[in-house]
Amino acid sequence: MRNAEPLHLRLLRLLRDNGAVSRAELADRLEIPRPRLLAEVSRLVSLGYVAEAGLAASRGGRRSTLVELNPSLRFAAVDLGASSVDVEVVNGRLEPVAAYAEPADIRTGPKVILQRVNELLHKAKADGAYERLDAVGVGVPGPVSFRDGVPVSPPIMPGWDRFPVRELLTREHGCPSVVDNDVNIMAIGERHGGVAHSVDDFLFVKVGTGIGCGIYLSGEVYRGVDGCAGDIGHIQVDAHGPMCTCGNIGCLEALFSGTALAKEAITAARSGTSPAMAERLTAKGALTALDVAEGAIEGDVACIRLIRDGGRRLGGVLAGLVSFANPSMIVIGGGLAQLGHILLAEIRSVVYRRSLPLATGNLPVVLSELGPRAGVTGAAVLASDVAFGEAT
Repeated sequence: MRNAEPLHLRLLRLLRDNGAVSRAELADRLEIPRPRLLAEVSRLVSLGYVAEAGLAASRGGRRSTLVELNPSLRFAAVDLGASSVDVEVVNGRLEPVAAYAEPADIRTGPKVILQRVNELLHKAKADGAYERLDAVGVGVPGPVSFRDGVPVSPPIMPGWDRFPVRELLTREHGCPSVVDNDVNIMAIGERHGGVAHSVDDFLFVKVGTGIGCGIYLSGEVYRGVDGCAGDIGHIQVDAHGPMCTCGNIGCLEALFSGTALAKEAITAARSGTSPAMAERLTAKGALTALDVAEGAIEGDVACIRLIRDGGRRLGGVLAGLVSFANPSMIVIGGGLAQLGHILLAEIRSVVYRRSLPLATGNLPVVLSELGPRAGVTGAAVLASDVAFGEAT
């Protein structure tokens, strides 16, 4: 599929992912005639995307000139979570030149959140991180119409439905913008620089305030017709379960997520079944999924049971996806990945037991390598892709 892409896009991605490359090597790796390569490089130099970077090592004759992405290229990467904002400004190689992270409540609405994003980006400019942005990439914690650049009926984002996120950022920063679901950008980030590097078919499962799944098929993110593929948090796992934020009963997310785990921890504390949670609740007045993780590390039986129950439910949903899509890897990320190997062991156990042996014989189920940076990394990749797409 990548070979069907325009030459300029393949060339710019190669320089993004590999750094400075000689003209001769570029022609070889892109499998195009040298004159065509030279003409394309000259065109991209004139447009400001590419710059010369000295001479390459000799290959036996006249030394070829190295080319690289223009050192002044800058992309903004924004990862909006349910309770946090992460913003990075990166260069053409997607290396951070400025980074900001702070708590924020997505429920305060798009105007408040995006104003803060713009303030952080303008601060980065004032601090010398960039003169101008070439593109902005954003991930949001809810369904997104990728085509239109707007969130669509996001369950945990009141006020964001159809809000023109892409249009607002494009107007504010004078450059193209792209908006995607947060789990898709995490999958893109993990594919670019994490454990799924060079894996063409995998599932990235985000377990946090909510649960979602980024789907990579044949080297590309699969978003579905309307952009909501992978919304596995709203698959029903218990017909008699609790009400979910989406309005349905017994969704996976209602039974196992950061919010659900915190509620169950409070119940365990108040019922006396978890001394560790009772002690923390008395001291703090509230509990989070992190408290459950720490309780499990300390050996609290109720906390271990809560994590295993959640892993079993998630594993059951993933077993169905494995039988359906036959991925070559499952990556677990998001805030609840900090529940660690108790969670991972339970997911593996259920997936391996309930999926067909042919589908699981060589199926690693692993934790994200990038952790909290998966989102901003993927947003930077998307931003660079949309900027490179302009080089026509």
